[in-house]
Amino acid sequence: MTRTWLRWLPAAMVPVALAAAALAGSYQAGAATSLPHKTAAEVIAMIGRSEVRALSGTLQQNSELGLPQLPTTGPAATQGPASVIELLSGSHTARVYLDGPSKARFQVMDMLAERELVRNGNDLWLYNSADNSAAHVTLPTPPRTGSLAPRATPTPGMATPDVVAQHFLAAVEPSTEVTVGDGTTVAGRTAYQLVIKPRSTGTLVDSVTIAVDSASGLPLGVDVQARGQAAAAFSLAFTDVNLSAPDAGLFSFTPPRGAAVEQKAAPQLHALPGKTGPTSPAKKETGRPTIIGTGWDAVIGLPAGTVPADVRTTPLMAQLTQAVPGGRALTTSLVTVLMLDDGRVFAGMVPLERLQAAAATQ
Repeated sequence: MTRTWLRWLPAAMVPVALAAAALAGSYQAGAATSLPHKTAAEVIAMIGRSEVRALSGTLQQNSELGLPQLPTTGPAATQGPASVIELLSGSHTARVYLDGPSKARFQVMDMLAERELVRNGNDLWLYNSADNSAAHVTLPTPPRTGSLAPRATPTPGMATPDVVAQHFLAAVEPSTEVTVGDGTTVAGRTAYQLVIKPRSTGTLVDSVTIAVDSASGLPLGVDVQARGQAAAAFSLAFTDVNLSAPDAGLFSFTPPRGAAVEQKAAPQLHALPGKTGPTSPAKKETGRPTIIGTGWDAVIGLPAGTVPADVRTTPLMAQLTQAVPGGRALTTSLVTVLMLDDGRVFAGMVPLERLQAAAATQ
């Protein structure tokens, strides 16, 4: 995590959160399992009633997004903005620990380095062993909601099957077909498969399959298929999971000796497409994202200045993007990002033409 990356971190949170929460897919399910029949509504209700407040486990992520190949070894692979793209490419393994809504630890284990995200209350630490650097963020205290579910106050930059499933479930509407597939096993636990299929032809998403633990209602894996692509576009699932509280000491973090530590401002987290309806006057406030459209076709618009100019003009961005009228575009099998020369950014699970049309209306 270079100093440049640390400076860029708050601005990166919104587009990275979009990519991480909008993408997650092809878990390695076990053999078909016979489970008591449940309707789609009953399985969704199981997720809503889940009382899992703590867990520890190992997550496996695999992706086929069509991104250019970036370095996979050496410092360049785990530093700077390239580390964000690298985390959305290939395969990665991470250890995750949760205890209530405000204690979390996420360890991405690379061959030559380890990246960590540790939250304890309002303290959020990000650490990269590749260059022994750390960033500390003081998070705002969330309003009291009466819920202790981990999903109630998601930790910035951290995606689990539960967080990803909640995003896609928020997009379920009359234009979405929802069914229950065959029972399966994930991380040694029996699970229902909830299959979500957009009826809209304007989205890049073909289908989403959520593996739901038959005992606890906890999403154990999420599978997203892109239109016209045989291989799963992105995958995230537990390979092992324990639903008891982790040791409290795991949520304490002290930067190693000699680490470069930087204090960062709290990121501004905003709603993502699929969670909100059409753009309203309140959402057009200066400096805040706008949501254009609804459901699967929704587009998030970020105002000029959200992504600094020195980031948009880096050689990495030139490698990842293509020139389009008025700016540059990053296209993947599931998410498209349009960065205009005037500094505005538009992103969504839609083709480039949809972003260009949305930008023309703003």
